[in-house]
Amino acid sequence: MTFLQITSLLIVLAGAFGTINYLYLRLPSAIGILVVSLLASFVLLGLDWLMPHLNIADTVRGIVTGIDFSEALLEGMLGLLLFAGALHVKIGDLREQWLVVFLMATLGIALSTVIVGFGFSWLTGMPLIVAMVFGALISPTDPVAVLGVLREADLPKTLETKIAGESLFNDGVGYVVFLVLVGIAFPHGDAHGATGNPLVGAAVLFFQEAVGGVVLGLVLGWLTFRVMRQIDDYALEVLLTLGLAFGGYELAVWLHVSAPIMAVCAGLLIGDVGTAKGMSEQTRTYVAGFWELIDEILNAVLFLLIGFEVFAVVFAENIIVTAAAAIALALVARLVAVAVPVMLMRPFQNFNAGVVPIMTWGGLKGGISVALALSLPESEWKPLILTCTYVIVVFSIIVQGLTVAKLANRVGRAPDMV
Repeated sequence: MTFLQITSLLIVLAGAFGTINYLYLRLPSAIGILVVSLLASFVLLGLDWLMPHLNIADTVRGIVTGIDFSEALLEGMLGLLLFAGALHVKIGDLREQWLVVFLMATLGIALSTVIVGFGFSWLTGMPLIVAMVFGALISPTDPVAVLGVLREADLPKTLETKIAGESLFNDGVGYVVFLVLVGIAFPHGDAHGATGNPLVGAAVLFFQEAVGGVVLGLVLGWLTFRVMRQIDDYALEVLLTLGLAFGGYELAVWLHVSAPIMAVCAGLLIGDVGTAKGMSEQTRTYVAGFWELIDEILNAVLFLLIGFEVFAVVFAENIIVTAAAAIALALVARLVAVAVPVMLMRPFQNFNAGVVPIMTWGGLKGGISVALALSLPESEWKPLILTCTYVIVVFSIIVQGLTVAKLANRVGRAPDMV
């Protein structure tokens, strides 16, 4: 199938499944599309089992594997989604919470990676460094899923900023940690990796990706803001923001700096300084509406793809048992990743009631983890990693995603407390 045919099919299916969800399931849009997509996948698998001569599963599997999910997300949709998410987070709000967000996005990712790595190695007998790679790809929360859940919950502003800020930044940091560990675990693979001394190379790569992404995002965001100040044409200014998200992301990939971090920093600058000082009221309305629409459309397509990725996953009885254990392991790691930074900061900062349970249960995994698992070099452990990742992601989005708003509204409404 051609690119246009695949794109048309995805848009049609996303619209159809979204309609089914709206009329019958009444679930949050993205989660509903994922559920319908999974149900459709299981129906097709059932038909293939009943009528194997039709080769339904093989045909659908060929279409699904023909869509490079990893490339489509990591080098396509992700930049737009992160930019759209960052537009709604104000730098002033984030500045008040920057230290706890920084700790959760760095120390939290490190703790979660280590806990999942050691636990998964013990569960499966997998080499520790390979298990660490799994820990790195499953530790980041997915900003697409998390920000969608925030719209369903009525949370205090400070707690909302912590959750949104952490989900935006730990995604980029987790991606960088993943690249570093892949370079060490698979030195001859096709992923980015360190050369020469592994530890020195890993440190250089981390600095280059993380700091380079921040600098590039701020520079490009500032340049775009300066151009927007000189004009008053809402259509052109919307086009400039789209060019910043698309072009900046591809430039970051080409320069080998963190494209996700670049998108977040550029989005934060445009969403705060740009909207306040570089846009008219009419332009602000159109920019906000345009990026909200882009966010909704890409969310729908992304969750549709996650549902159909079941055809790319190898399921076996022993793997399913391991995947179920991996869900509990990921939740424990997430609890530690949230609780430790909160305990460290509690003497110096007030926290809302329920911050630990809300951020633990609300740490949803998503398409980024699946994309990273699919991007791994071929090895004997890749099918296990991919299956466990997929099961954790589906559980996270459906079970946690459908219940976290209720949890947040129940325990997160108390006033700030020490």
